[in-house]
Amino acid sequence: MTFSFIMDTRFIGQPHSWDPRRLYSQTGADWQYRVDFDRLRKERLAKLRASMKANDLGALVLFAGANIRYATASYQGNWKYNINIRYAVVTHSGEPILFETAGSDLHCAEIDLPWMEGRIRPAITWQWAEGAVPYMAGRMAESVMDVLKEHHVSQERIGIDNFDMPALEAFQKTGIKLVNGWPAVSQARVVKTQDEVELLKQASSIGDAAMWKIKYEWLKPGVREREIEAKVHEFMLERGCEIIYDIIVASGGNTSPYRRWATDKLIRQGDLVIVDINAVGPSGYFIDFVRCFKVGGPHGTKMTQKEIDLYREVYDSMYAGLEKLKPGNTTADVAAAFPEYDDDKYGTVTLQQFAHSIGITLYEGMWISRAYSLKYPAEIKENMYFAIETFAGHPGLQQTCRLEENVLVSGKGPVVFTLMEHMEEAMKR
Repeated sequence: MTFSFIMDTRFIGQPHSWDPRRLYSQTGADWQYRVDFDRLRKERLAKLRASMKANDLGALVLFAGANIRYATASYQGNWKYNINIRYAVVTHSGEPILFETAGSDLHCAEIDLPWMEGRIRPAITWQWAEGAVPYMAGRMAESVMDVLKEHHVSQERIGIDNFDMPALEAFQKTGIKLVNGWPAVSQARVVKTQDEVELLKQASSIGDAAMWKIKYEWLKPGVREREIEAKVHEFMLERGCEIIYDIIVASGGNTSPYRRWATDKLIRQGDLVIVDINAVGPSGYFIDFVRCFKVGGPHGTKMTQKEIDLYREVYDSMYAGLEKLKPGNTTADVAAAFPEYDDDKYGTVTLQQFAHSIGITLYEGMWISRAYSLKYPAEIKENMYFAIETFAGHPGLQQTCRLEENVLVSGKGPVVFTLMEHMEEAMKR
């Protein structure tokens, strides 16, 4: 027997997932219907299959860890995400097959993934096999071909997300009709399900709390940038994050030009400090946002008018783009609101005046930049989720500002999920 539950939203007036203040606990309970992980797994797979159909694919062969997780809900640590030693095959007519590394890893998968019962096989690893690489890559390709034949799709177009040259050569020998599988995977992942949105909300709540700790407890003259980084790591892991991807702490002169990693530099009174939190929250969903602080004494140090002007420049440009994150708009509408920067000068993405989709990876499916979005617009859809970030990167500045928010594209327009306040004196008109 299966049950389908629909939340009564008459009182709250909108889907629960759209409201950043309506936050579920990470734990389960008998008295409240929270994140439904069975629904999460089924809806992600259904979206992947729909995307495969739209792209005329008989199957997808997935090597990227996040894509494997999206299709099968398997996870065995971040170290496995990008080394091409495990894979999954998703056909349009059957359930996914997971090829997990043999030994304890395979046994753990059999124990942990009851929804994959009977569909977990030993992965044939070929990386770093020295003289045996072609032989092992050939065995890997044949293991994939076995699945394709079992589901009668071996003669159809097969999408692959990524591979190395030995894998490419091995697949070519099988006669598989290889095509780029990334567009199909990206189209599925870039629009979030309700449970994905709830998990992104949980991740943003942990990030907000860590940023509050930085501002009000940890950020003092004499502390080193890496000490702040270490405290954020410990706090966020304690609060339920899976891993900490990277914590950028740049202070004083390290903000101009912006140095995007923490150093052992001593933070001084009067420094501006840019903190960029990138972490994997509950069930693999990211938080990625930025705040800029002024380091003061016991009673604080006010920002100078020049610093306020820089902060407002960044804040206003970020929110100008953010307000365009609405269903029916395009990425060109967002990019047009960004100030000109090196994206324009060099025709490439600087990752400083841009927006990017996030989910179970930091960069998931769609980037928005003046380098190309004005000429190649893409549609913005309901339940997409973005990090949007801008920067005052002018030459000659002693120090400067950068900010970033995480935003849900709801049916009512953009909803900011990162609720940590901005510098009070900069918010006064």
